[in-house]
Amino acid sequence: MENLLKCNFCGRKKNDITFLVSGINGHICNFCIEKTYSIIHREFLDKNIEKKKKTDLQKLKKPKEIKLFLDKYVVGQNEAKKIISVAVYNHYKRIHHNFSNSENQDIEIEKSNILLIGKTGTGKTLLAKTISKLLKVPFAIADATTLTEAGYVGEDVESILTKLLQSVNYDINSAEKGIIFLDEIDKISRKRNNPSITRDVSGEGVQQALLKILEGSVINVPPQGGRKHPDQKMIQINTENILFIAGGTFDGIEKIVSDRIEQISIGFLTQEKRKKNNYKNYIKNIIATDLKNFGLIPELIGRFPVTTYLNPLNKKMLKKILLEPKNSLIKQYQKLFNMDNISMNITDEALDIIVDKTFQVGIGARGLRTFCEKIFLDYMYDIENIRSVLNIDKDIVMNKLNYQ
Repeated sequence: MENLLKCNFCGRKKNDITFLVSGINGHICNFCIEKTYSIIHREFLDKNIEKKKKTDLQKLKKPKEIKLFLDKYVVGQNEAKKIISVAVYNHYKRIHHNFSNSENQDIEIEKSNILLIGKTGTGKTLLAKTISKLLKVPFAIADATTLTEAGYVGEDVESILTKLLQSVNYDINSAEKGIIFLDEIDKISRKRNNPSITRDVSGEGVQQALLKILEGSVINVPPQGGRKHPDQKMIQINTENILFIAGGTFDGIEKIVSDRIEQISIGFLTQEKRKKNNYKNYIKNIIATDLKNFGLIPELIGRFPVTTYLNPLNKKMLKKILLEPKNSLIKQYQKLFNMDNISMNITDEALDIIVDKTFQVGIGARGLRTFCEKIFLDYMYDIENIRSVLNIDKDIVMNKLNYQ
């Protein structure tokens, strides 16, 4: 009788299976149990994935919310912040949406890498860092000046992905949704008036090597960075959903822009009006042709569809940077002194001297920290002898900075 028992689902006899589970009116074998579990598990998993995507999309900040967050940390640059907010929102919305659905098979939304152009200290790196902080995604900074063509002294372009991997302890899934800030992108421009006997190993060759990474491909990455070796184990990373933000000062590009504009407008602008067209106005009119004339290859320019410019910082903006952002320098120093139960106050006149000195040097907001360090260093060193209040006035700052 026992040999006649069989699975009521697939018909297998007891002798042909590992075990048989008996119910009141039927039996099911281990094969059918496994298959049923697989179907239920897959259905449940698909629903959970879809539910998670909808939740993630709802959590994604809208462009106005992104800009409001940037406003807390970055002073001014409203046009740049607006452009970046929209580009970042569209990028991560593109990731969260599943474009493999049948109704969307003919629509492929491309990545919107961002190119930031602006003088040193205007906030290019800060903008990228703040975006990653808001979105809670992996972030890495890579210096384009260290990159060279394969076979030459320097780093392969794939090493920029190694830094992102290292920032998340080699969690590939997290890294593939991160942000990479590629600094000094202008330094890999094609060298103009370069002697033909000298190979431009850190210029056009590096630009060509970056193309595949920027557009979205599966890249073999050396886990420790540096150079690739034939017997080295590689890690594969898909860069399709990695957002690249490149920044550069592009010194001299304003002349390229002004020459183009004046050439077009000959006969339409008087000499007096041409004089009124300052650097700031020219640089806002940058187009792809100007970047090409500067030394970037057209293919690389095409990989950065979103281009924006950061305005030079004037004294008013520098003072705001000192005081207003959520983590402004003065707030940071006040916090440091407060940890030792010291209340630090600084007068408005003292702040004006710091700003004036920074403006003279011409290195943007970075100069503010340099001069603040000079002012507060001795007080920090002698912290145990400071009573509950530290007042910094104009005379103290003038003396510390040798201000005339």
